[in-house]
Amino acid sequence: MTQAIEWLKVESLDLEGQGVAHNEEGKVVFIDGALPGEEVQVTVHRRKNNWEQATMTALRRESAQRVTPQCRHFGTCGGCKLQHFHVGAQVATKQRALEDALWHLGKVKPERLLRPIEGPTWGYRYRARLSVRHVAKKGKVLVGFHERKSTYVADMNSCEVLPPHLSAMLAPLSELVMSMDARDRLPQIEVAVGQDTTALVLRHLEPLSTGDLARLRAFAASRAVQWWLQPKGPDTVHRLDDGGAALTYTLPEFGLTMPFKPTDFTQVNHQINRVLVGRSLRLLAAQPHERVIDWFCGLGNFTLPIATQAREVLGIEGSETLVARSRENAAGNGLAHKTSFEARNLFEMTPADLAHYGPADKWLVDPPREGAFALAKAVADLHQDPSIAPRFTLPKRIVYVSCNPATLARDAGLLVHQGGYRCTAGGAVNMFPHTAHVESIAVFERD
Repeated sequence: MTQAIEWLKVESLDLEGQGVAHNEEGKVVFIDGALPGEEVQVTVHRRKNNWEQATMTALRRESAQRVTPQCRHFGTCGGCKLQHFHVGAQVATKQRALEDALWHLGKVKPERLLRPIEGPTWGYRYRARLSVRHVAKKGKVLVGFHERKSTYVADMNSCEVLPPHLSAMLAPLSELVMSMDARDRLPQIEVAVGQDTTALVLRHLEPLSTGDLARLRAFAASRAVQWWLQPKGPDTVHRLDDGGAALTYTLPEFGLTMPFKPTDFTQVNHQINRVLVGRSLRLLAAQPHERVIDWFCGLGNFTLPIATQAREVLGIEGSETLVARSRENAAGNGLAHKTSFEARNLFEMTPADLAHYGPADKWLVDPPREGAFALAKAVADLHQDPSIAPRFTLPKRIVYVSCNPATLARDAGLLVHQGGYRCTAGGAVNMFPHTAHVESIAVFERD
């Protein structure tokens, strides 16, 4: 049962983009749609012993940072949570979220705050997974993101964070799927935009008819896109037809072109990725005589730029597929002689495993949301007991790129309090404007 409660003053935003307030009992209330500094009335729809979840129902004092959302579907579509918050304030809030996480979770305070990395705030999303749903009652197919806090697909015909040509494609994609024989067996379309082409990966739960294949080919010809088909798991993804330009992104500062497949992990925001790679390498400052290890190397996004500066680079990644792609990309960019790659589970690292890879002057660490706990713990163990690997020396510098402030803070606490490192710098990266997602970068130095 819902219940209206007193007016509340919003104190901050949490990592989910919800306003945070305290009610008259001192209990924390998380408020969807509320911004710091506002006075709001809410309806509580979930109660726990220490907190409550609520939705804003009235606004008495409005934040000076509240703006009119640009997207007509904001509030219904769950793709963005913060379009009502000025983008400059979004960045400042993400920087504070990073600092708060480092201090409260890891008891770590960077010696220097880096200026947040910012870039385009609209049309930046070069990767997306669009849900597809045939709704017979509406007599149409919905193509888009899920509704906020719902499994339903939002009824949308545009998206301000997708590149304009993809936003304009939502309605035609809806019409295309509606015309297909398999319209009820097509749950999603994954999109990936490269330098010269756009790929659409169609998940289909039954073989496609000759007529459906012809419809896809006609759409591809009229929209200048490539169709890829996914009949089962990600390893079954294949091109509908051969030919055409390969998917690539570029890192012009380093003279690199990076081919990728539409299901490979690449950064959503290509412009921010270029800036992030450039800043990371300046912070790493690899020298021509140094050996560097790139942990969680993916398809070589950081490995290959490092190879243009260091003597040698070892890239280590959990996915065999991405390791193979890394080797191909190194060869294609003329860097095979300075790089080597290995696939292994990086969530199960011991000090002995670490010593096996040999000493390196510097590390770059770019883990998924789970962070790099096993790696940080192995570092701490080696620092606490050097006799485990007497000939092994830890790197003098670690640049850690994170997509989750909480796991970065946890790992930073290990590196600083048990691993013998100082956190010399840290800053936020606005990879996903208008969302609560916080990317960041931190630097650790060993005395």
